[in-house]
Amino acid sequence: MQHPAFIGHEIFRGSSYGRWHPLRVPRVSTVMDLTQALGWLPKEQFITSPRAKPAALTRWHTSDYIGALQRVEAAQAATAEDLTRHDIGSVTNPVFPEIFRRPATAAGGSILAGELLRDGGVIYNPAGGTHHGMPDRANGFCYLNDPVLAMLSLRSHGVRRIAYVDIDAHHPDGVEVGFGGDPDCLLISVHEDRLWPRSGVLENDAGGNALNLPVPRGFNDSEMAFVRDTLIVPKVTAFAPDAIVFLCGADGVEEDPLSHLSLSNNAHWDVLRCLMGLAPRLLVLGGGGYNPWSVGRLWTGVWGILNGQDIPDNLPENAETVLRGLRFDGNRRGKNPPDHWFTTLRDAPREGALRDQVKDAVYMLTQRVL
Repeated sequence: MQHPAFIGHEIFRGSSYGRWHPLRVPRVSTVMDLTQALGWLPKEQFITSPRAKPAALTRWHTSDYIGALQRVEAAQAATAEDLTRHDIGSVTNPVFPEIFRRPATAAGGSILAGELLRDGGVIYNPAGGTHHGMPDRANGFCYLNDPVLAMLSLRSHGVRRIAYVDIDAHHPDGVEVGFGGDPDCLLISVHEDRLWPRSGVLENDAGGNALNLPVPRGFNDSEMAFVRDTLIVPKVTAFAPDAIVFLCGADGVEEDPLSHLSLSNNAHWDVLRCLMGLAPRLLVLGGGGYNPWSVGRLWTGVWGILNGQDIPDNLPENAETVLRGLRFDGNRRGKNPPDHWFTTLRDAPREGALRDQVKDAVYMLTQRVL
């Protein structure tokens, strides 16, 4: 692949989990619109995501579960058994019009990425990153687990050693179920301590191949830089992966409504910059993020960095129009958004003290032999 590829789809423009669900906000469509407004997304770099077929999804998910998602979408109703067995129709995993098609499209993009990266390259699938999905049930807004499916796809196309790096505010419990104990897969997660799903404690090595770093509330840019330079980059470098899968969840930024971290989007971008070039294949996925402005701005910057673009200090009028068209109904952050959410991609840096809790945890993980 001569240039990075962006995988997207129009299904994400109008699809919503419901009026009051955290995933009511537009995310992938905002990134598509912003990257186009900035002139960063020529047609030859855009790939329309295919919808994964059931046979591809049942490589990891059960056929009963995939069948239930299809049936529930057709009926627009879940049975008591769907709820009890698969958690379909719960408050967190509601029934909505595209309950099968939307996640199957995101998963189809990640599966395709594994095929396209056979001979190397860089692919961005911001719709991906549903890292909580379990084989037989929905979990944490995630009906399918596209990171697991992406890594299985990479394996099918000759890629053996995979480093999975996840800086979403939530621990990737589903990915750990899929690849825990696999000596050819390094799992690194930096996530908020005691935040749902409350897994990924420091002592948990997932069978010998995981580095779980729960971080305290208020985790800042300076602390992420320390984690990046002391833990993430050395461990990935030493592992010498054939591919890196980087889940760049945007819910660790200070303005996100579902976490309590204090990062700016600069922290995410700097982790990405340090991972680029550490393996011949790089797949970047989205993940969490529930403030439409912070998600759109962060993930657009990801695509710019992958393409060597300079992040502009001020957005052109057509890009600003995209951001001014967003709404965040039902959240106080949407009532009087600050002007920089409209006029620039880059947050002001949020540096701070490097706390002993972070240093001690990182030191413990650096000593662990994988």
